[in-house]
Amino acid sequence: MKRIIFLLVASVGFWLVSCQNDSSDLSPATTTDDVSLETVATTAARFSLEADSVTTHHCKGKLTEVALTDLSAVITAYITTTYPSSTVKFAAKDEAGKIVVSVLLADGTPKGLIFNADGSFSEELKGHAKKAKLTEVAVANLAASITGYITASYAGSEIKKAGTNAEGQYFVGIVQDNKIRVLLFNADGSFNKELEKPAKGKGPKRN
Repeated sequence: MKRIIFLLVASVGFWLVSCQNDSSDLSPATTTDDVSLETVATTAARFSLEADSVTTHHCKGKLTEVALTDLSAVITAYITTTYPSSTVKFAAKDEAGKIVVSVLLADGTPKGLIFNADGSFSEELKGHAKKAKLTEVAVANLAASITGYITASYAGSEIKKAGTNAEGQYFVGIVQDNKIRVLLFNADGSFNKELEKPAKGKGPKRN
């Protein structure tokens, strides 16, 4: 009987250790250690779509993210035909069903596009590229006002990646408490706001 109890305890102990090892492999830290400029750039693409004057004029209400795999065949066919070898970065839908899409062309230029609810093309966003296209900035070269703000306001965080757009705004990716955050700073280094990070990664390349 003692031998059976011992075996049961040993088995349970082994199971618990195995579970702990499995969970550590899936811990949030394994995802946040891999913050790339891609993460920050996709967030910038979302911000640019939402802030573009064409979007705010033609779209109704808050934009809700759309999974790239859920884009209609009509939309993906238009992008594939019009912008070959491009990559869809982010997509969102307004309250009227219009779809706004950020596309990265083969030469690295972002394009913002609006599609009607039926998937037909509506128009191109005019100012999207200026806000969406980022040039990487070394963390060591960030202004003291930016790093100082992050140290004071996001205690215990680590700056991972940063980039600046054509308007001089800074997009900074940090990790705090195993969570990725992307912060927007104005050209003068003053804090603007924390941005909503897209749930999805980059979309499939369009050949």
